[in-house]
Amino acid sequence: MTDTAFHTLPDGTRIAFRYTAGAGPTLVFLPGYMSDMAGGKATAVFDWAVANGRACFLLDYSGCGASDGEFADGTLSRWRDQVLALIAAQVSGPVVLVGSSMGGWLMLLVGLALGDRLGGLVGIAAAPDFTDWGFDPDQQARLAAGETLLEDNPYGPDPTPTHAEFWSDGQVLRLLEAPIPIVCPVRLLHGQQDPDVPWELSLRLAEMLHSDDVQVTLIKDGDHRLSRDADIALLLRTIAELP
Repeated sequence: MTDTAFHTLPDGTRIAFRYTAGAGPTLVFLPGYMSDMAGGKATAVFDWAVANGRACFLLDYSGCGASDGEFADGTLSRWRDQVLALIAAQVSGPVVLVGSSMGGWLMLLVGLALGDRLGGLVGIAAAPDFTDWGFDPDQQARLAAGETLLEDNPYGPDPTPTHAEFWSDGQVLRLLEAPIPIVCPVRLLHGQQDPDVPWELSLRLAEMLHSDDVQVTLIKDGDHRLSRDADIALLLRTIAELP
């Protein structure tokens, strides 16, 4: 199966996904904030998996892409639980989570819940705890008061919204304040020209992970998206070389 299919959650929400069978561990791609499985990196990983006989699973969070729901209702915990539900229902055996930006935070939350099924992590400008460091005190006060923030979006014509429920949920799910009990191989890719997520965050994350098998790759001229041909090639090599 490589066409888009749907998994219906107990609450009736239909979550869109794509799956290709192959050798494991299954690659599960987790998109960034306001992104979906049609993005360039997700598509490149899926196409590489098909060409190389690897199992791969893509999905759209509720309110994103082809899935049901409103984006304004999305939170990290809700999307985490959706990812876990689809992995439980649609994927067998161990998985390697590949997370981009916010998806890099989600991959940690999902990975912690997967336990022994977690075979590895690959972060692309991973952004754990961005509800904390990504907003100044005034913005946090406005979010805490229930306001929706609208900010300029360098990647599209519409402003980027941050809803109060998403922010408050994220504040509860912060991970970088204590050691993170993940022990699988971890690879973190980060551009040093990233204007959205400081590359130093990947170094901090590497320190907080229990795993000794953690490698951070810095791309000196890399931006946040890391979607150039050379960046995609690096991502695919990184996935292929995971132990």
